[in-house]
Amino acid sequence: MNRFVLITLPMMAFTMNACQTPETYQPAVPDLEQRVHEYAEYTLTTDVSKLTEKEKQMLPYLFECADIMEELFWKDAIGDKTTFLSKITDPVLKKYAEINYGPWDRMRNDSAFIADFSPKPAGAQYYPADITAEEFEKWDAPDEVKKSWYSIIRRDKEGKLTNIPYHEAYKPEVEKAAALLKKAAELAEDEGLKNYLNLRAAALLTDDYLASDLAWMDMKTNTIDFVVGPIESYEDGFMGYRAAHSGQILVKDWEWSRKVEKFNSLLPELQKRLPVPDAYKQEVPAASSDNNVYDVIYYAGDCNAAGKNIAINLPNDPRVHEQKGSRKLQLRNAMQAKFDQIMVPISHVLVDAEQQKNVTFDAFFENVMFHEVAHGLGVKSTINGKGFVKDNLKDLYSSMEEGKADILGLFFVTQLHKMGEYPDKDLMDNYVTFMAGIFRSVRFGASSAHGKANMVRFNYFMEKGAFARNPENGTYHVDFEKMTEAMNAISVDIITIQGDGDYAKAKTMIDELGIIKPELQSDLNRIAESKIPIDIVFNQGLKMLGL
Repeated sequence: MNRFVLITLPMMAFTMNACQTPETYQPAVPDLEQRVHEYAEYTLTTDVSKLTEKEKQMLPYLFECADIMEELFWKDAIGDKTTFLSKITDPVLKKYAEINYGPWDRMRNDSAFIADFSPKPAGAQYYPADITAEEFEKWDAPDEVKKSWYSIIRRDKEGKLTNIPYHEAYKPEVEKAAALLKKAAELAEDEGLKNYLNLRAAALLTDDYLASDLAWMDMKTNTIDFVVGPIESYEDGFMGYRAAHSGQILVKDWEWSRKVEKFNSLLPELQKRLPVPDAYKQEVPAASSDNNVYDVIYYAGDCNAAGKNIAINLPNDPRVHEQKGSRKLQLRNAMQAKFDQIMVPISHVLVDAEQQKNVTFDAFFENVMFHEVAHGLGVKSTINGKGFVKDNLKDLYSSMEEGKADILGLFFVTQLHKMGEYPDKDLMDNYVTFMAGIFRSVRFGASSAHGKANMVRFNYFMEKGAFARNPENGTYHVDFEKMTEAMNAISVDIITIQGDGDYAKAKTMIDELGIIKPELQSDLNRIAESKIPIDIVFNQGLKMLGL
């Protein structure tokens, strides 16, 4: 049967091909056990001795609140978690379904790995299954409703589209989450953290996140941090508007944070140095933007789905960017895990032997860190009065924004070297590590925003000769001069598309370059044959912290 819509419930039913829902789900692929082993296990922990007693007492409330975001993300992605998982008796299949939050393989272009499931709906569970782009565009709802980050769209009894805010659709869950945040706030000794937790609790009950986002920007002296609520819109592949539920608990590494703190004051200069006409770099980065380093101790919901984030740049609200900028959070322990278990082994397979020494953790950390810095620079509003870039690029926004951040991150490292901030740096480390990073990230699949961004960049650099492949052994090397030229050129292309709000050009770039060509696929297959993990899966929780 076709996927049907439940009008009286906030989530939709699953996408099945069969006329009858099977009693138990069966695998659609023969290599499930291998796929599970593609995720290397890693234990999330930190030095809890740096936490005060009250901070330790806060953690159970934060963990429980994050677990509610976990349940809500299942509703974002598939619908009812309990019903879905109850039909899986094979433990390996269940494990893989839990990693992917559903029956679609997020690292393999969302292909179904459970029998009888149709392709993943572009709009996940945020929209009716049968909605079309034309119907959505003709819908007579106000723009602030159509483009809401914090609502789901359903059909009423007459079949007309109707908008349901998250705080109404998920009332029991958000009320419980808000109560937990308030309990945590009572224990907070840092006034900035206390204020944020209380305002975030109120935001969950109203879907008005601006005040809590601004309060989050003002936190400077807190050791514990909590990213919680509807955050990123990657899951919405239909229009790119709706935000997915997520929760991450972090503990600041004060020593590492002091090492990167100095870069905050350089943001205005980096904005001026963008290789685009002046009209595209008029926005001024807010002075209150900051950049800090953390141990992440818990992932829940969207951030935990298949490929894990290793850095954060938030809030996403352009109104916050205009007032206060954004915060960049580097997740050092998760970053180190991916470098050791994935990046280094990949470099031994695909990077030219002479350049393998240029793949370093410091360069990886810098590239990731300045990727997040780059999210806060460039253009957030179009230069021609068409409004926010996000609203104009719609479903393509995430891919274009990730592409911008990747390439400008490398551009900024290069500029900082020229400015004397990295006087002893060998930029070839950053360039070769950047190339190795593409091989790592492109395995996320071309269906993801990050995957498309990686493929656009890889194919662009190959066309420009920045990367060259040795046909005898299938390894790649970087041409420093050509890569510098290509880096500047693609920066201009992406920022111009964003500043113009040019959806057509964005689509052309992604359609033409955002693909994995056969030669690269054969090389990626060699990575898989070498049993190199595709990503990591966490052992996490209070027990891992010894609490």
